[in-house]
Amino acid sequence: MTLYKESVFSPIGLIEIQASETGITQIHFVDEESDVVVNSLTTRCKQQLEEYFAGKRQEFDLPLDAEGSGFQHLIWQQLCKIPYGETKTYGEIAAMANNPQAARAVGAANGKNPLFILVPCHRVIGSDGSLTGYAGGTDRKAWLLDMEKAVI
Repeated sequence: MTLYKESVFSPIGLIEIQASETGITQIHFVDEESDVVVNSLTTRCKQQLEEYFAGKRQEFDLPLDAEGSGFQHLIWQQLCKIPYGETKTYGEIAAMANNPQAARAVGAANGKNPLFILVPCHRVIGSDGSLTGYAGGTDRKAWLLDMEKAVI
């Protein structure tokens, strides 16, 4: 399988987009650009991320191809239902997945999300309203939430 890669500069750091032939497989922060092997999906994703950071896009229209368990995919689907500029708790996500006792498992699945921003795990907060862990760091999580609230 060919892995396609492209980078996008954002206000919160350099982001690398990875894709297969069928969908976006991973998005993560990097310190420097690696070799670029572009396909139409990485280019579309880069454009949509640039629109998001410019405050012009609130939803993404991209095929996703992330690896994960059935439960992880179920939780990631629930994350995509959180409206732009809003937040939900881990318990609320568990309830949305018809498993109200699974807040900790939701947290674990959230932490394994390889498609941050596209699958908006930054919109999940602790039951006390605190910003809990984020793969990109809580400073970036706070920035993303503040940006979305400012746009709406």
